[in-house]
Amino acid sequence: MIPTARPTLRALVVAIAALASLLPTAAAQQRTLTLDDIYDPDKKVDFEGNFPRGLAWIDDAHYLWPKTDAQARTTEMLTVEALTGKAEPLFDVARVEATLGTLEGVTPDEAKRIARQRSFTFNGKRTAILFTIRDDLYLYDLPTHRAARLTHSPGQKEEASLSPDDSRAAFVRGNNLYVVDVATKRERALTSDGSPDVLNGKLDWVYQEEIYGRGTFRAYWWSPDSRRIAFLQLGEKAVPRYSIVDDIPYHPEPEVYPYPKAGDPNPAVRLGVVPSTGGAPRWIDTSRYGREHLICDVSWTPDSRHVVFQVQDREQTWLDLDFAGGDEPLRTVIKETSKAWVDDPGSPRWLKDGTFLWSSDRTGFRHIYHYRADGTLIRQVTDGKWEARTVHGVDESAGWVYFSGTERSPIGGDVYRVHLDGRGLQRLSAAGGTHNASFNPSFSHYIDTWSDATTPTQVRLHRADGTEARMIDDNPVKALADYRLSKPELLQVKARDGFVMEALLLKPPDFDPAKKYPVYQQTYAGPHAQSVRDAWGGTNSMYNQLLAQKGIVVWICDNRTASGKGVESTWPAYLRLGETELQDIEDGLAWLESQGFVDASRIGINGWSYGGFMVSYALTHSRTFAMGIAGGTVSDWRNYDTIYTERYMRTPEHNPEGYRRTSPRWSAKDLHGELLLMHGAIDDNVHPQNTMQLAHELQKAAKPFRMMLYPKSRHGVSEPALVKHLRATMLEFTERTLLR
Repeated sequence: MIPTARPTLRALVVAIAALASLLPTAAAQQRTLTLDDIYDPDKKVDFEGNFPRGLAWIDDAHYLWPKTDAQARTTEMLTVEALTGKAEPLFDVARVEATLGTLEGVTPDEAKRIARQRSFTFNGKRTAILFTIRDDLYLYDLPTHRAARLTHSPGQKEEASLSPDDSRAAFVRGNNLYVVDVATKRERALTSDGSPDVLNGKLDWVYQEEIYGRGTFRAYWWSPDSRRIAFLQLGEKAVPRYSIVDDIPYHPEPEVYPYPKAGDPNPAVRLGVVPSTGGAPRWIDTSRYGREHLICDVSWTPDSRHVVFQVQDREQTWLDLDFAGGDEPLRTVIKETSKAWVDDPGSPRWLKDGTFLWSSDRTGFRHIYHYRADGTLIRQVTDGKWEARTVHGVDESAGWVYFSGTERSPIGGDVYRVHLDGRGLQRLSAAGGTHNASFNPSFSHYIDTWSDATTPTQVRLHRADGTEARMIDDNPVKALADYRLSKPELLQVKARDGFVMEALLLKPPDFDPAKKYPVYQQTYAGPHAQSVRDAWGGTNSMYNQLLAQKGIVVWICDNRTASGKGVESTWPAYLRLGETELQDIEDGLAWLESQGFVDASRIGINGWSYGGFMVSYALTHSRTFAMGIAGGTVSDWRNYDTIYTERYMRTPEHNPEGYRRTSPRWSAKDLHGELLLMHGAIDDNVHPQNTMQLAHELQKAAKPFRMMLYPKSRHGVSEPALVKHLRATMLEFTERTLLR
């Protein structure tokens, strides 16, 4: 058994109090949820609480708290003494605002917005801030409250950052990479061939969405010594364009951007290295990989001698970890392979002796490995049928590796440490649920953001051994006691072949086992994307409570490929998205029906994105469902982007029958049950084209359905009034089809 920290008396008291908040008083039991309580922009109730978010360590004794005023939409940066909680402003925001207001052309409202924004680009010591104002860069010195204008050139400055030694700032303008010297204000172009078809230091849509992470567009990396910059160049000329139109203005302007659909050409990628003082880029020779490769991660060795990067084939069946430096030939130190696809392992984590830690799924579960710089494996550090998901770092003086993983439960997340030689694994987090840790630089303390299925998020400070040092915020959400809420039940259900699936069951508050209830299943179902988690669901979980109060059993059951039980559990989806998922969904519902309280003629299913695909697929390949709500659906995998789709399906050329068989569009004639299609009208991720194509096939097959489009909405509907409308539409459809 793995040793674990014991909960403190205070932690137990807080947990009991949180649980009690879900068991309301007799008076509160008379109050039921309404859509206004959950989604009305002016009347909605806070079911999340106001716990501190975005905490980041400044040094061993202090962390940064971006304290946000949600109503005023402003943020104050506070420095907090970790052990005492004593807080003070990191800088005088009023003085920064006043100083910015003196700059030419800056209005008072603009100065307020800039000074009180939610995130800042600081220098390493947090004594200066890099601002972008009216398409130019300014460096604001906090001790003297002086703003120095760094650039005087036309054109938008994108993805600006400071060098590690704070001597230069880099940015992208017109798809070229530039630097400006902080002392001399001299601006230099590091590339000159940027154009709409050539992106230097900036990612396109598919690379940011599927490889480097949604919202991450920066594609350049400073060397630790600040002397060089590695950057990606993406060639978009061969990539087909996609157009979306916002129809709300009188004269719409089409939004046109490169979007490679499955089988289309990907952007051509090159990795360059350029001196930060200027000069011709040196292009790293990756010709051994041909033209159809992806560059998936870029970093540097700590001594700045080598660029470290990862290369995958187009269909992502293997991954190479490569080193390149100076005139040395390209050197591959690790090659990962798989019976299906290889997932992103993250960057190497370097130790002082020149060795590094590496994450790999090679056993079917993600674990930590210790390597020498030449690629020689020293040892596997963690092992077992669970995942070491996040490596926080290494306390090299004590020999501990700190990480988060799922040894206790695949639906939670705990904080662990283990000796570098693989001995002495310890679970540091005492309570079950989901823990997210942030360690200080010396690994003497960590901030733990925790919740479970019945407890809103709480934040604590812990010592390195897991013992609690201070409650930062117990985040009481008093409104919960005012409502008649059901307690979610976390269950395990076996599929037909014995695979154990995780499930969550929410019964009506006045549940009577002698009655027959309709069922509303919520699903996502995509590979390694869990819906069942032992974590606080917040506002959206209140919608499920609303359904339960109306007499509907809410059921969430993760099919095996979405279970989080190692990458091996996802492989059955390979080349056949939807097929295994539907079998598991039906097996989960069969178990639920066997409990005796389910009306099998009134089962509904809802999902968005991959979940929307799953709903569309289920209603065209099964007779289990009376209704389905498919939001942002993929109706044909030929419509979705290359990198995501080909990872799981290979190219259409290599798997034509798989694409045809798994696309709901081509099975529209087999629709069974009532279907509501929903889509954002300017969705740049899963294009509205998917819903239109499915609607067309349904119409040709004389199949009735309902459809709702949301103008000015992308892949998620976010405008508060439209969110309420969306939920009201879903609720009306659900009541009409399941409560008949």
